[in-house]
Amino acid sequence: MISVGIFNGYYPYTLDETIKRVKKDGFNCIQLDLSFKDFDLNDPHTLPQNLTLEKARTIRNAFRDANIEIVAISGYTNLISPDPDKKKKNIAYVKTLLLFARELGSPYVISETGTYEPSSDWVFHEKNTTEEAFQEIKAVIRDLAIYAHEHNAVFLVENYVNNVVGSVDQLLRLFREIDHPGLGLLMDPTNYFNGANIRDVDGELHRIFNALDGRIKIAHAKDIKRAENSEEKHASIDAVESHTFRGAGDVELPAAGLGILNYELYLQLLAKNHPNIPIIIEHLDEADIPRAKQFVDDTLKKIGA
Repeated sequence: MISVGIFNGYYPYTLDETIKRVKKDGFNCIQLDLSFKDFDLNDPHTLPQNLTLEKARTIRNAFRDANIEIVAISGYTNLISPDPDKKKKNIAYVKTLLLFARELGSPYVISETGTYEPSSDWVFHEKNTTEEAFQEIKAVIRDLAIYAHEHNAVFLVENYVNNVVGSVDQLLRLFREIDHPGLGLLMDPTNYFNGANIRDVDGELHRIFNALDGRIKIAHAKDIKRAENSEEKHASIDAVESHTFRGAGDVELPAAGLGILNYELYLQLLAKNHPNIPIIIEHLDEADIPRAKQFVDDTLKKIGA
């Protein structure tokens, strides 16, 4: 049975209050955001100095006491930032999370790869598609995979169409050239869609799973629809940028059930070889959480997963 979870960062409260609300909404698992109002862990660039074993164990044990599983840890940052100082700090942030991953409750730390666009972590830059960009991100990810493995963790790459690693082909090359147990894939099919392939949603879903199914460790649940304009879109909620983001370019990324993704097909393909995988809902505000969870739960019941 596939478990439906959520990023706890959509609940902008203290640790105890967040846990109460996660339980109230019926979740038994989360992807961990270190964004609790009573901790000093929300700034990626100060987290390496502020995260301690005591804090990690306090957070992990609070969720265990509540019978809520931590299935992965959010480490979203721009790993290819054109600012060398920011890039160095961003990599240090992810490495800190990998170092503490087991103490935080899961071996999996997730980040997208980023973009050379200096104004945003989500907007396409023409340099993203160059061989130079691929070689640079490959070196970063190889280093993270090795570091993760040395600390009994796994770095999960989450592709996004506007980032340096965005497509099926780029992921296939990345995994071919970094064949390492410290590297896995976060599956979110919505991250592959652009103005061209959104015309064949089912075909693209089959292509994604045929190519990458064996690399999947955790899954996400949001949706896709054609954008009315190409501007970067954010929701007005109390959350980090990775949770306010709603798309840039040809495709918007609303919450599950509010777009055109074929959810029955997505979940059938996911469940075929990953029948007990957690799937984490996202791209919503707190008021929409019950509806989105019900939509994913109902679809899972319909397909028998």
